[in-house]
This record gives sequence, structure tokens and C-alpha cells, in this order.
Amino acid sequence: MKQLTKILLWIPTIPFLILFFGTLYLFELLQRLAFRIGYQAHKKVVDGMIWCLNRCLWTTGSYIKFNNLAGKLPKDRPIIIVSNHQSMFDIPAIGWILREHHPKYIAKKSLERGYPSVSFNIRNGGSVTIDRKDKRQSAQSIIKFCEYLNQTNRAGCIFAEGRRAKDGQMRPFKRLGLSMMLKKMPNAIILPVVLENFWKMERNNMLPMPFGVQYRCTVLPPIDRHSDHHQSLFADNNAIIDEVEKQIRAALKQPLPTPSEQ
Repeated sequence: MKQLTKILLWIPTIPFLILFFGTLYLFELLQRLAFRIGYQAHKKVVDGMIWCLNRCLWTTGSYIKFNNLAGKLPKDRPIIIVSNHQSMFDIPAIGWILREHHPKYIAKKSLERGYPSVSFNIRNGGSVTIDRKDKRQSAQSIIKFCEYLNQTNRAGCIFAEGRRAKDGQMRPFKRLGLSMMLKKMPNAIILPVVLENFWKMERNNMLPMPFGVQYRCTVLPPIDRHSDHHQSLFADNNAIIDEVEKQIRAALKQPLPTPSEQ
């Protein structure tokens, strides 16, 4: 029965894959053309791309439910987006719900080349790549990334787990990258984001895709270190990281990691 179900799932998966890769190759060309015009033209094309990518899920009877609990966020200060990580669709989801704040990403270096649309946008759209095996390169890239975000008042997203949680169980936060961002961006607002059910598409590496899933992307209320309320709660950056991880885990209904897991 399980084998039959998997075979049937290929029926909606095939049109999904055609639309998914068709979108990536089409917007590779559109990005290259728009990039020659300027940043704003490139940004509009990227917004169009992530809108199309999210709609590709409809062919599998699935969709993303967006929920923004953050309210209106200022545009005259940078934002640090901290999210759990479950799939490649995490980026289109975050990119759409927070598109007004121009989200940029810390990505693994292997994404810099070889992926239509994705690699071009990472190289030219303001994001940064890090080599997990090279701590010096990673640190220098994050510092440069923070400088860019401070200058432009845009949003930088870090997946603090480091890797995708393909079983849905959140990994303990790796603190170094997020600690550097908090230190180098003292004026930034911290914005926790919760991604749910995206891991289900990774169980079989999208081959086939699950059917009829409600993926959820929730933006939690921001943490503002300059507000009197948050200043009294968080004495240092470690306390902020603890709170962000606690909030995301609470939304996922998952326990905090034990000391041995951290």
C-alpha cells in the first residue's frame, strides 16, 4: 500500500517539477536582463520568481499559509531574521512574506554556482555564502554581510541550525554566526520566523512530492533591543539567542535541547 501511494504521488509531482524547473530557468534569463537595469528591476523580478515558486506547490494540492504576527516593521533600521530550516522552499516563503524588507541570506558556498536563478541571485542580490569548513572565510563574509545590511537597512536571514532538519525536529542553534550578527548590527531588530511542515517535502528529496500539505510560515513579534521592555529582559546576546530559540521551539511545540545536545 505504501509503495502504491508513492507511485500515485508521482502524478502531481511530474507537473510540479516541470513548473518548478521551468520557473528557475525562465527567471535566470529575466534576472540577467533586469540586473543590467539596476537593483530595483532585479528585485521586482526576484519577487516575481518567488511568487511563482510558491504557486508551483498548488500542483501538488499544497499551499503555504502565511501568518505575520510582527505588525508593521520600521524600514529605517536593519533586521536580523532568525528562522528554523527545513527545506529549499524556506527561502521563497520568507522572501515573500517579508519582501518589503528585501531579505538577503547566509547560504552555503556550494549554492554559489550550478543552480539556475538561485546561484545568480545569491551572487548578485546581496546575499552571502560561507564555507562551513573555513571559519576565517565565514567570519569575514558575515562581517561584510552585516556592513551591507547596516548601510541599506535591509533584512538578513540566518538559519541558525546550520542545516535542514529533514525530520522536522529542530536542531540546536549554532551560535557563532548569529552572535556575530548581533554584535555587528547593534541597531537591528531581531525577527524570529517559524517554518512548519516544509520538512515533509524533504523526506524523499522532493521525489515524489507529498500531496495536500499545508506549509506554514509564521513571523513572530520582533525583539527590539532599544525598547525599555526588551532592554530589561535581555542582558546580553546569549540571552537573545536563547529567547529566539525558545520562541521558535514553542511555536513548533518542541522541547528545548538538553545540555548534552547543545
